[in-house]
Amino acid sequence: MDLATIMGFIFGTVFIVISIMLKGSLSTFWDSASVMITIGGTFSALLISYPLDKFLNCLKTVKHVLKKPNLKEEEIINSIIDLANVARKEGLLALEEKANEIEDEFLQKGILLIVDGTEAELVRNILDTELSFIERRHSLSQGFWKTMASLGPAWGMIGTLIGLINMLQQLEDPSTIGPNMSVALLTTMYGSLLANFFATPTVNKLKDRSSGEMLTKELIIEGLLSIQAGENPRIIEEKLKAFFAPSVRSKIGESNENDLKEGA
Repeated sequence: MDLATIMGFIFGTVFIVISIMLKGSLSTFWDSASVMITIGGTFSALLISYPLDKFLNCLKTVKHVLKKPNLKEEEIINSIIDLANVARKEGLLALEEKANEIEDEFLQKGILLIVDGTEAELVRNILDTELSFIERRHSLSQGFWKTMASLGPAWGMIGTLIGLINMLQQLEDPSTIGPNMSVALLTTMYGSLLANFFATPTVNKLKDRSSGEMLTKELIIEGLLSIQAGENPRIIEEKLKAFFAPSVRSKIGESNENDLKEGA
C-alpha cells in the first residue's frame, strides 16, 4: 500500500470531522437526497461520457493510487548492466536464456527483439510504439478522473439550485428557510469534496505513476540499444544513471560495488 495516499486520506478525514464537531454535529452534514444528486448525478454523467467497458476499466485504476509502484530504478539498471556483461562475454544470443528469467514484459520483449537480430532502428520504433499506446491508456484514465473532478462541483451546484427552488416555494413559513438552505448548500460541499478530496488527487497520483513508468521504459529502450551496439557495460551504466537524481545514482553505485565485493 502507498503510505502517502493512506496518510492523506486519514488526515483529511480526521481534520474535516474534527472541524465539523467543533462547531456542530456530524448528523447535520448528512443528507441522503444531496448524496443522490451529487454522487449519483456525477456517475450518471460519467456513464454517458464513456462506454461501459472504459468506464469500468478507468474506475479500476484507483488501485494504482492505493498500491505502491513496483518500480525500482536501481534494480532495472543493474539488470541491464548484467545483460550487457553477458552480451559482451558470450554474445547477444546468450541473452535469450536470460530473457526467460526477467519478469518485466517490456524488457523481455526488447531482449528477444535484439536476440532475433532486429535492426536497432526497428527495435526503437517497435518499443516506442508500445510506449505511446501505454501513455495513451494512461491519458484516458487521467481524463476520466479529470472529468469526475469537473462534474462533481457542477452536480453539487445543480443540487443547490434544486434545494433553493424548494426553499422559495415555502417562503410563507420562515422557520423552514434555514434548514432548507442548509440542505441546499450540502450538495455544493459534497461536490467540492468529491472533486478536491478524491478525483483531483487521484489524477495527480496517476500522473506521477505514469511519469515514473514512462521514464523507466525509456531507460530500458536506451539500455537495450546500447547493449545491441556493443557498448561497454560501464559506459551503459553511466548513461542510464543520468536519467535519475543524484540520490538514486548513489544507490545504484553502492549496489554495484557490493556485487563486485561479493564476487571477489
